[in-house]
Amino acid sequence: MPIPPYCLKVALPLPLPGLFDYLTEDGKAPDQDWIGCRVRVPFGARELVGWVSAVGVVETPPEALKPIVTRLDRTPVMTAELLQTLRWTAHYYQAPLGEVLSAAVPALLREGKAPPDVCMYAWQLTVEGDAGIDSLRRNSKPQALATRLRSGAVPEALLDSDTKGWRSSMRSLQTRTWVERVALNRADMTGTTPTTDGPALNADQQACVQALQAAKGFAVHLIEGVTGSGKTEIYIQAVRDCLARGRQALVLVPEIGLTPQTVTRFRARLPVPVHILHSNLSDGDRAQAWTAMAEGIGRVLIGTRSAVFTPMPEAGLIIVDEEHDSSYKQQDGFHYHARDMAVLRAKSLEIPVLLGSATPSLESWHNADIGRYRRHRLPERAGSAKPPAVRITDIRKIRLQHGLCQAMLDGIAACLNDGGQALVFKNRRGYAPALLCHDCGFTAQCPRCDTALTLHAGQRRLHCHHCGHQKPRPPACPDCGSLALQAQGFGTERLEEGLTAAFPDFPCIRVDSGTTRRRDGLAAQLAEIGDAAGILVGTQILAKGHDLPNLRFVGVVGVDESLFSSDFRAHEKLSQLLIQVAGRAGRADKPGKVLIQTHHPDHPLLADLLAGGYPEFARKALDERQLAELPPFTHMALLRAESVHSETAQHFLEEVSALVDARRRELKLAVHSSGVLPAGMPRRAGRYRWQLVLNATQRHELQNLLAAIRVEVHALKSSRKVRWSFDVDPCDFL
Repeated sequence: MPIPPYCLKVALPLPLPGLFDYLTEDGKAPDQDWIGCRVRVPFGARELVGWVSAVGVVETPPEALKPIVTRLDRTPVMTAELLQTLRWTAHYYQAPLGEVLSAAVPALLREGKAPPDVCMYAWQLTVEGDAGIDSLRRNSKPQALATRLRSGAVPEALLDSDTKGWRSSMRSLQTRTWVERVALNRADMTGTTPTTDGPALNADQQACVQALQAAKGFAVHLIEGVTGSGKTEIYIQAVRDCLARGRQALVLVPEIGLTPQTVTRFRARLPVPVHILHSNLSDGDRAQAWTAMAEGIGRVLIGTRSAVFTPMPEAGLIIVDEEHDSSYKQQDGFHYHARDMAVLRAKSLEIPVLLGSATPSLESWHNADIGRYRRHRLPERAGSAKPPAVRITDIRKIRLQHGLCQAMLDGIAACLNDGGQALVFKNRRGYAPALLCHDCGFTAQCPRCDTALTLHAGQRRLHCHHCGHQKPRPPACPDCGSLALQAQGFGTERLEEGLTAAFPDFPCIRVDSGTTRRRDGLAAQLAEIGDAAGILVGTQILAKGHDLPNLRFVGVVGVDESLFSSDFRAHEKLSQLLIQVAGRAGRADKPGKVLIQTHHPDHPLLADLLAGGYPEFARKALDERQLAELPPFTHMALLRAESVHSETAQHFLEEVSALVDARRRELKLAVHSSGVLPAGMPRRAGRYRWQLVLNATQRHELQNLLAAIRVEVHALKSSRKVRWSFDVDPCDFL
């Protein structure tokens, strides 16, 4: 009986289900060593870089198959664990495996380029350099650098972290042949000395650290600590313990803006170089960090959500800071949640994972309630810091000045006069959310979205914050020609203008995505004010994990919009945001004050937060979710479709809905369908948007239905006329 021919099963970065069959270059039967390697293959008139996912039997006539162009890797780029995890991820999120694999690696590897050289280097003095130090100009940078090298070779990663501009001084020494660059081995890489020991742990922190040290194998630890309770100290101690065991650690943070502050603290306390990985780095820097971890050279990586897919052959620990943050959910491409992927990877690697937050997501809270996660509570702030005093002020029938009530202005003034800093929080950037004609009622609308254009007064332009459309501010009303165009509402830009006028003797710094767009923009903004008395005006960027020791007053403006949102997660997001931003106040010795101005002071959500804090809200919110059969007590999937023609997207989803009804009856699955409905924003970026929501009590029933219809949905002719995607466990219904 003839031996059946074998081929490569290749996953390509295409929005198509299934794998593609190719022959090897020489036509020989491939072995298992091919799995996990990249190959360049012909696909139509072009060539693509794909991943060998399996070696299988040829299911079509061999003469119909094409050979690959070239094999790009002699050994697998990914670990077997990561490849298996990504296969599961593709299945769970109903995404093509090729797209998932491509999203998990840096751009240079997706393009087919070789992994970069990640050998780490250090600089040391030569014999001539050691003898010539005294001839250098006293107190000069070259002399300080040469003196430091006298005690031994210093790794470049350490110089990058603590010596700004060291390269020019090193070049000066190198031209004299007084220094030389040497490659480091693994033993040398762990030889750096932490610059600080850190504060002593309190009893709650110590109990948490001891529980983590005693844990073996896979477990999910939820650290529920009030803001300022010292969660980062626990993370650092856990990473130090991990390194002492000779293992690697991964730390996820929600935003790029948080990375520099976190990296600084970790680098000061850890005995190894700390790598970083986020989208604001160059392609080369991202590939360097990814490859260093993959080869075991890197020991600690701090990154944003995509870093969860970094290979760790010697994994020992994964940490997810601010685990509740919606930034961990990927909204483009395949819609994964990095927090859930961190838990999955920890289980696959048989290592612990720490989830930390002052306001855990209701999913994590529920998992801790039922014993799936181990909860560790930090109820007190670290050191001598005390929780801030929170007060709500009723602004009904009160005249506002610059969008602020008198009580807010008095609180800011008292804080500034005492030498402290005040933060005014408004989660809307720009000058005003709308431009209105007072005579005819005209409102400037985005021509591509169902939303008003936001006025940015500094640029004298109108912006759409959804699609990016811009145009100049009109000098007169386009409808009636009136000059009575008025800005409606307040954004951070308008608040900055008003506060600068009200407090001209103090600096006022605006912190939003418009002022922090450049690399290290947030760090520069915070450095500008330092510890001096002044005002920070900002959006939710300021609510995420920043330590502002001289911040004593927080004013919250504009919470009313979220109190009556149609999104069932709106109250959870608002509660988390209020607790997080309030927690910025009073982080040092002096107590902080928080003032929330609202037209709805008696709203139950605000009453719950005042009476019992986030735990009280979480308990009531979970009871409501259970009665309403909403997550985390049920499981959701959202099928989105969009097209330049509304009826085209609607027709496609109606066909999908018919498939859903037929398959759930055939398979006897208890899955509820919402029917085809317009999205929360029916038109965005010139496209009409419709959606179909599926809900099931049992996760496996929902997954079985999605798996049953996935190939059929791809096969629909109407699917080629729309953009569509599955979103399993959706966080955003807009």
